[in-house]
Amino acid sequence: MMYNQYWGLTEAPFENTPNPKFLYHSKEHEEALFRLLYVVQQRKGAAVLTGIFGCGKTVLGRALLNQLNKNIYRVAIINNPYLKSVELLRSIARQLGVTELCENLSEMSADTFLQRIEEILVNNHRDGKETLVIIDEAHLIRDDDIFEELRLILNFQTEERFLLTLILMGQTELLDKVRKHKPFAQRVALGYTLAPFDLQDTQKYIEHRLGVAGVKNAQLFTSKALEVVFQNSGGIPRRINQICDMSLLTGFNNNASLVDDKIVEDVIASLGV
Repeated sequence: MMYNQYWGLTEAPFENTPNPKFLYHSKEHEEALFRLLYVVQQRKGAAVLTGIFGCGKTVLGRALLNQLNKNIYRVAIINNPYLKSVELLRSIARQLGVTELCENLSEMSADTFLQRIEEILVNNHRDGKETLVIIDEAHLIRDDDIFEELRLILNFQTEERFLLTLILMGQTELLDKVRKHKPFAQRVALGYTLAPFDLQDTQKYIEHRLGVAGVKNAQLFTSKALEVVFQNSGGIPRRINQICDMSLLTGFNNNASLVDDKIVEDVIASLGV
C-alpha cells in the first residue's frame, strides 16, 4: 500500500478481506462468537448468523475456525449458495473428503450424495473427528429444496448427538427464508443477528485495526474525523474500512500530519457513501 510508510504502518489496515487477526471484539462480536462456539462444541445441530451487508459475518466465521482444533474438525465451507440442492450436496461431500463423485448434473442423485455424506459423518465420529459445514451468503439460496436437504443432513445422528454442526450465515432476509421452512427451522438451535457498531465501537475498531497494522500509541484520525466516519458509515465495518482507507490515502497525498474531518468529508463526497 503506497501510504503505509508515510503513516508508519507495516501493512494495510483497512482491507475488506476476512482476515481474523483484524477482528475487533466488540461486545456484539464477542457474544456472537461465544454462541457459535457453544453450538459447535456442544454439538447443538444448527445455527443461523445474520446481519446487514458488511457487518463482519464472514470474518467472524474465520475467527470461529481459528478457535477450533484443526486435527479434530473436518470443515466444509460453501461460498456459492446459487447451487441447486443436488450440487450443494455434492460440494459438501467433496469438501468433506468423498471421492469419485458424479460431475454430470443430469445424472446426480440427492439420495446418493446423502448416503455418501452419512458414511463420512459416521467415519468421522468413529475416528473421534467432528464435522462442521458453513454456508456463507445463505440469504442468496434460490433452490428451496436446499433447506429440506439440510434438514435431512441434520437427521444424521447417534442416540446422543448430531453427527455434524451446520452454520448458515447471511443478510437479515435469511431469517425469513429459514422461518418459511419450518421442519428445518425447528432444528436451528441458535439464531443471532449482528448489529452495526455504535460510535464508541467504531472508534475502537479503527484504533484496533491501526494497532494491528503497526501504529502504536498514535492517533492518526482526529476525534471529529472519527465522528464523521461513524455518521457516514452507519457503524458498518465494510464502509468504515472503505472510508478510512481512502482517508489515509488522501491524507498522504496532502502531506497531512493527521486525518481530520475535512479530509474524511472530502473522501465521503468522492465515494458517495
